[in-house]
Amino acid sequence: MAQPLLQVRDLKVEFVLHDQGVVRAVDGVSFSIREGSTAALVGESGSGKSVIAQAIMSILPKPGRITAGQILFYDHGADAGAGAMVDIAALGANSAQMRSIRGARISMIFQEPMTSLSPLHTIGNQITETVLLHRNVAKQEARALAQEMLAKVGFPDPRRALDTYSFELSGGLRQRAMIAMALVCRPAMLIADEPTTALDVTVQAQILKLIKDLQHEFGMTVLLITHDLGVVANMAEDVVVVYHGKVMERGGLVDIYSKPQHPYLKALMKAVPRVGMTSGERLTPIREVEHTTGGYLTQCSARLPTTNSGALLQVSHISKCFRIRKGGFLGHATTPVVQALEDVSFDIKPGECLGLVGESGCGKTTLSKIIMRAIDPDSGDIFYNDGEMRSLLSLSDAELINFRRKVQFIFQDPFGSLNPRMTVYDIVSEPLVIHKIGNGEDHMQIVQELLRHVGLDPRFLQRYPHSFSGGQRQRIGIARALALNPQLLICDEPVSALDVSVQAQILNLLKDLQAELGLTFLFISHNLAVVDYMADRIAVMCAGQLVEIASREVLFRDPVHPYTKALLAAVPRTDPRQKLDLRALMEGRVSDPAAWPQPFTSNGTETPQFVDVGGGHLVRAQPSLAAELRT
Repeated sequence: MAQPLLQVRDLKVEFVLHDQGVVRAVDGVSFSIREGSTAALVGESGSGKSVIAQAIMSILPKPGRITAGQILFYDHGADAGAGAMVDIAALGANSAQMRSIRGARISMIFQEPMTSLSPLHTIGNQITETVLLHRNVAKQEARALAQEMLAKVGFPDPRRALDTYSFELSGGLRQRAMIAMALVCRPAMLIADEPTTALDVTVQAQILKLIKDLQHEFGMTVLLITHDLGVVANMAEDVVVVYHGKVMERGGLVDIYSKPQHPYLKALMKAVPRVGMTSGERLTPIREVEHTTGGYLTQCSARLPTTNSGALLQVSHISKCFRIRKGGFLGHATTPVVQALEDVSFDIKPGECLGLVGESGCGKTTLSKIIMRAIDPDSGDIFYNDGEMRSLLSLSDAELINFRRKVQFIFQDPFGSLNPRMTVYDIVSEPLVIHKIGNGEDHMQIVQELLRHVGLDPRFLQRYPHSFSGGQRQRIGIARALALNPQLLICDEPVSALDVSVQAQILNLLKDLQAELGLTFLFISHNLAVVDYMADRIAVMCAGQLVEIASREVLFRDPVHPYTKALLAAVPRTDPRQKLDLRALMEGRVSDPAAWPQPFTSNGTETPQFVDVGGGHLVRAQPSLAAELRT
């Protein structure tokens, strides 16, 4: 059995806070990591995972301190020739020995690459700085090493990447730059703190494959910190489950998943959406939040249209381009055109939840803004069934105000979408004030009922958004969206910023509200497991085009388009026996329509369009070859 590279023994970390006194973030944690293996620290936000990593790196924030325990690291680079065991907990954070370990022997990838990388320095300068700190080499050699590492992590043009800034890169490339910076000194151990949380599913799969490949190439040990049990099942060999600063359970990957023992781990597994859940199966949040029914919302007029045309919303051949100004005198240089949407058509039936999935930048949010009439399309039309099908593009200003009462929006970021200067009462009642519904006394009663509907205590009315958790803030956003008694809710990544257990609460709440209030949803997400749980039908978007539409059962059982197949292959399953099929990602070219095979791309004479391959299953392909797809 391989020797432990790292041993954490009875570690305790406290934070001395002026307003809360002493908070024990880590309380007697013990575990070890075998050399060359991958161990995962699993738990919700606030469980102490990142604090443990900060203690290992000796980068605890100022109020934090290690009060007991050891962090034993077998340092092959120590002065003792063959190596020696070093107690990191006993070293000063700024001691010479700790500085020689941090970055050179143990490196860390942080959760958010945009805030972890300096926007004022080039990627090359930041990676080169790491080399110069830990190796006795000239600046030119350090730059060459940086370029070599950028090539290893998959940058298409490593030489050019040296001179780019972080804000010029996509999320996936920023994370690759972080990995290059962490590995340029060939550390013995890599700590990856939520390395894929902010990434799309296909980019996530590429980053996970990259970490695995580099681990084998460099012989590294990896400590993976995450709340994503699908990622753990694909990456880890050993698992440590943490809750409130204590270890609840630890063991080998297969044992942890096949025979979980602790109630917390069992609850965590039941709270995670999984691809292929049976119809009617319900997520079980770790902490249930009760909400009430009846009252203001159910007494309002019916949400569904009085005439049955088969659709509540109909999007017809929508296209949208954006021009990007770059440099030049007064900004009038050449203006490249970005095709955000191209010939997008679909409909949503009353009471249905249509899932819209695709990677960041594919046009999902642009489409939602066009439906809300926040921006206008270049071509195409949108029809809404308000007793009769009417074009939204032909509405007058007064009619548009009335339409916006019927369609409301739930935003991705529950903190950024709430005004920090307004109380909960002001936030939720604002739509009632704008649309002149009721008086002050009515508003108080309505807001209280809305809060009960979303599972919040009405006593919180005079609090501000900063005093709530992420899940509570999202509930406030949902209450605000329901205030005008809408027919259609557009949910733009409503749970992507939330922890896994809170995510289950919000998803269950949305499903309950849909059933109780007859709501119709357009549910936008890049998380296919979440969409599988919520949606009746799913529309898949890539590069501004819809490529496939089908019921959730058909789409997950029998995908046809190569992009849909790649998306499904990139979803990490919460089963160690079902590993990611990384070959289906086409080496990162899956999002490039030019790389798709026939009949899914133009042959020069025939342009792909939607064809029905059976039972309303629509696929974008060459019409003349549709018969082949049906077979």
